[in-house]
Amino acid sequence: MELSVVVPTYNRIDTLRVVLPSLLDQTADPRAYEIVIADSRSDDGTEAFVRSTIAAAGAQRLRYVPGPYTGRAAARNAGIAAARAPVVLFTDADIIASRDLIERHVLGHVTKDERLAVVGCELQVRSLDDYRQQRDEPATRKPLHPRTRDKLSWLYFLTGNASVRRDDLQAVGGFDESFTGYGHEDLELGYRLEKSGVEIRYDPAAVNYHWHPVGYGEQIGRMELAGVSTVRFYRKHPDFAVKANLGMTPVSLALHSLLAAAKPVREAIERAGASVEAPKKNTWPYVARQIAYQYHYVTGVKRALREPVGASKR
Repeated sequence: MELSVVVPTYNRIDTLRVVLPSLLDQTADPRAYEIVIADSRSDDGTEAFVRSTIAAAGAQRLRYVPGPYTGRAAARNAGIAAARAPVVLFTDADIIASRDLIERHVLGHVTKDERLAVVGCELQVRSLDDYRQQRDEPATRKPLHPRTRDKLSWLYFLTGNASVRRDDLQAVGGFDESFTGYGHEDLELGYRLEKSGVEIRYDPAAVNYHWHPVGYGEQIGRMELAGVSTVRFYRKHPDFAVKANLGMTPVSLALHSLLAAAKPVREAIERAGASVEAPKKNTWPYVARQIAYQYHYVTGVKRALREPVGASKR
C-alpha cells in the first residue's frame, strides 16, 4: 500500500455519494491505496452509506473512522492516525476526483528520500453538469495556478488536494486542532511543514473538482471566521510574512475603519454584492462582492484582536 486518502466529513452525504465512487474508480492499482472516511458523527445517513460501500468494495480499500471531532483539523488528524500507507492524500467530501488523481500523487512521492508535499489542481464547479463539462473540456477550466508553476508556498497548501508523507506530518504534530472554526488550519500546517524543510510542489495534472457553490450570505460568514483564524495563525507564528500574506496589515485595518464609518457607502456595496447570485467578473456587482467579502474578513480580524489570546475559537 502506497497511499492513504483521508476524507473528513460531516453531513455531506449528497456529495459523498458522488465523491466516494470517484475515489474507488481510479487508474491506480486498488491494492496501492486505501480511503479513510473520518466522520464527525453525521446524522444524515453517512454511516449507513459508507458501511454499505465497504461491504461492496472491501475493508482493505475503505475504512470508516467516526468520532466526536471538533472540526476538520481533528478529523484529519484521526485520519492520519488511522492511515496505513506512508503517504497521506487529503481531500474533502465535496471534491470529485479525476480518475488518475491517486496515481498522480503516488508518482509525486516516488523519490522516497525527498521531503516534499504535492498540491494538485483543484477546480471549482457549480453543479454536476459543470463538473462534467470541465472534466471533458479542459479548455473550460480556470485553474488557480499556471501549468508552468512547479513550486508553491505555504499560502497555497490547500488540503482539498494535497499529499504529504505521514512521517513528515507526524514530525510537525499534524493539524492544530485549536482551529475549530472556518479557515487556515491547512495553511498553518503548510507553514510548519515548509519551515521544517518540506518543499511544496504543484502538479497541474493531479486534478479534482470542488463541488460546493457557496452563496453570498454563507460566504460572508465564512470570511469573518477566516479573519478570526488569521489572528490565531499570527499569534502562533508572529511572522511578518503571515501578516502580509493574510491581509492583516495597517492598510487593510485602516480601510476597514473608513468603510465602517461610511455606512451609506457600505450598505450600497452590500446591496450591489447581493444583487446577483453569481456576478460575472469585471462587473460592478462582482467588484462590490469582493469588497464586501474583504470588509467582513477584516471585521473578523478586528473582533479576534480585541479578544484575549486563546479566546477566539469560532
